[in-house]
Amino acid sequence: MSEPSPPSRPALPADLLLKEGGNNLDAGANETAGRLAENILYFARALRAAGIPVGPGAVLDAIEAVKAAGVGAREDFYWTLHAVFVKRHEHSLLFDQAFHIFFRRRGYIDQLMAMMLPQAPSVPPPPKAGATRVNEALFSGLADKLKREREVELDMHMTASEHEVLQRKDFAQMTNAEIAAAKAAMRRLVRPLAEVRTRRLAPHPRGRLIDIRRTLRSSFKGGGDFIDLRFVGPKSKPPPIVALLDISGSMSQYTRPLLHFLHALTEARKRVSTFLFGTRLTNVTRALAERDPDDALAACSASVPDWSGGTRIASSLRAFNKLWARRVLAQGAIVLLITDGLERDADESLAFEIDRLHRSCRRLVWLNPLLRFEGFEARARGIRTMLLHVDEFRPIHNLESMTALVAALRHGGAAGDPKSWMRKVA
Repeated sequence: MSEPSPPSRPALPADLLLKEGGNNLDAGANETAGRLAENILYFARALRAAGIPVGPGAVLDAIEAVKAAGVGAREDFYWTLHAVFVKRHEHSLLFDQAFHIFFRRRGYIDQLMAMMLPQAPSVPPPPKAGATRVNEALFSGLADKLKREREVELDMHMTASEHEVLQRKDFAQMTNAEIAAAKAAMRRLVRPLAEVRTRRLAPHPRGRLIDIRRTLRSSFKGGGDFIDLRFVGPKSKPPPIVALLDISGSMSQYTRPLLHFLHALTEARKRVSTFLFGTRLTNVTRALAERDPDDALAACSASVPDWSGGTRIASSLRAFNKLWARRVLAQGAIVLLITDGLERDADESLAFEIDRLHRSCRRLVWLNPLLRFEGFEARARGIRTMLLHVDEFRPIHNLESMTALVAALRHGGAAGDPKSWMRKVA
C-alpha cells in the first residue's frame, strides 16, 4: 500500500501544547492533557463524519498511543494517529486530508468566518480528493449556526437543479450526502442491458423450425386428433461483462465509487466478473457478490495486497489472458477496462497483451477518468499503445458518464473512433 506523504516537520499548533524539541508530553499540567484529549476527540468525530469508522475505543487508544510514543514532531504525531485510526487502504486519503485541514497552524474558525463574508466572485481550484467530505465533517456545525444567524435570500432562477449538479459533479469533489445519493442513483441506473443471439435454440412463437418433442407432447392432450405445431427460434441472453479496474495510486480517488458501480452491476446481472489490478491481478468476483455494499468493499480491500500502489498494466493483462480469459470471455463477453493508462513499464509487451485481449472479447471498452479534462491529449506512451486496440474510449468520473456507458451497453452505441485521439496529437 502506498501511504500518503506525511506533513513536513514544522512545530505542532499551540493548542495541542506539544513540545517540539522534547520527546515527552507535559504531564504535569492537567489543562495540557485535557486540551490534547479534546483535540484528539474532536478530530476522531470529524473522521467518523467523513466516513472513517472510528469508535470510542479508538479514541482512547489514540490518546494512550500519543502519550506512550512521546511524540514531539508533527510527522511523529501524524503517523501515531494514522496507525490507530486507519484500518483500510481507502481511508488513508481521507485521513491525510483531515489531518492537513484540522491540525494546520492557523485557526480554521477565522478562515471560515472570512469565507462567509461577501467577496468578489472568483473561480477556486478544484478541491483534492476527499477534501470536500473532510471540510463538511469539520465545519458543518459552525456553518449551520452561521447560516441560521445570517439568512440570505438567494434568487435561484436559471440555476441548475440538485439532480443536474449531482450528475455532472466529479466523484472526487462530492460530499458525504452526495456520495450517498450517487450510490442510490447507481443502483437505479443499472438495468437489463442489450441481449445477443446465441447458437442455441429456445421455444419461440414465430420460429421457423418445428420442435418435434414439444409438438408430440402437446398432441397427447387431444388424443392425437389435433396436432398443434410448436416452434423454436434463436435464443438470446445478455452477454457476460468482465471489468478490469485499476486500483493504483493515480486511480485511488475513483476506486470506491467505481466499485460501488460494479457491485450494483453484479446485483442486476448474473454473469459479471471483476478483477482489480495495480502491480498484480486479483479476482474479486466473489467478494462483490456480497449483498451489502460495505461488506463487499471490505472483502475486496482485504483480498487485495497492492492497493494504491504502482501500475503494471502489461503484466496484469498477461496474467488475465493466461489464467482467466478462457473462463470468463466466452459467449461474446464485453470487457470494461477502467484505467488512466499511465503504465509504469510501457514496452512492446503491452501492445501484445492488449491486442490479445481485444481479439478474445466481443467489445473492449476503455474507461479513462482523465477524459474529464477538456485539454486531455494522448501523449503518454502507454495510452497511445492501448488506443490502437480498443473499440471505445469513454470518460468515467461522474454519474453522467456512467449513464452514457449504460446507455451504450444497452443500445450498442459507440463513442467514436479511439484512434482519433492520436490524430489530434499528431
